[in-house]
Amino acid sequence: MTDPRRKIEEFCYRHPNFGIPNLMRYVVIAGVVFWLLGAVNSVALSYLLFNPALILRGQVWRLVSFVFIPPSTGILAFVALYFYYWIGSTLEHQWGTGQFTIYFFSGVILTVIYGFVIYFITGYPYSVSSTYIYLSMFFSFATLFPDMQVLLFFIIPVKMKYLALVDAAIFVYGIVTDPFPVNLLPVVAVLNYLIFCGGELRALIPKKPGRSTVNFRRESARIRREQADRLYTHKCAVCGRTDTEYPNLEFRYCSRCAGYHCFCSEHINNHIHFTE
Repeated sequence: MTDPRRKIEEFCYRHPNFGIPNLMRYVVIAGVVFWLLGAVNSVALSYLLFNPALILRGQVWRLVSFVFIPPSTGILAFVALYFYYWIGSTLEHQWGTGQFTIYFFSGVILTVIYGFVIYFITGYPYSVSSTYIYLSMFFSFATLFPDMQVLLFFIIPVKMKYLALVDAAIFVYGIVTDPFPVNLLPVVAVLNYLIFCGGELRALIPKKPGRSTVNFRRESARIRREQADRLYTHKCAVCGRTDTEYPNLEFRYCSRCAGYHCFCSEHINNHIHFTE
């Protein structure tokens, strides 16, 4: 069975200039503009909501504008927007501009398709929101960086994997409490997540006894000890180029490889994944 993530990686490798650099910067700027618009005239935001019936009548901007509507009209919206920017920028750095662009807009497209399907089935123009698009993005971040800590309420340090459990509870709550078929929207968001992070999610599942597992904390400590005796910090596992020899070359670690392996920007999406 063809791995869609592998196809996406191959596409981005063949088209290195594909994508929108700093995509989340533009998303957040649009969110701030929409927040100001709502603060001045809250009724104006109703002209930006997703509405399949009105889209079919020519209001095509609603296909995209609903994505930029902030989660609230209060001050906490700025905290959420900053959080979106931080998560999205990190994912872009991890995956590359092309893959993150595809990830973000595939979530938007799946949501739009879902909204139209619901409209054609029920005849009622449900106004789906972008909430689950961003929750799915957060879920991807937590899968890639489960032990990273953030300050909850700017005070309490919490690891991302625990916040991901709260995120999962929100998904389940939406499925249980929302009426059918509106409650399937979280499932659509999870589908986009599984396409991009299914491999990483499988890697988090403990392997059967007798098979080797990787302790990333121990491996990272070993890498730091080895780097103390080297004249470089990063070295591509494919071509052997280092950040000392090529200071302008970007290096990233592959989260789909077993172990702790570094690759240059040329090979991060063009290498055989380590399995042991």
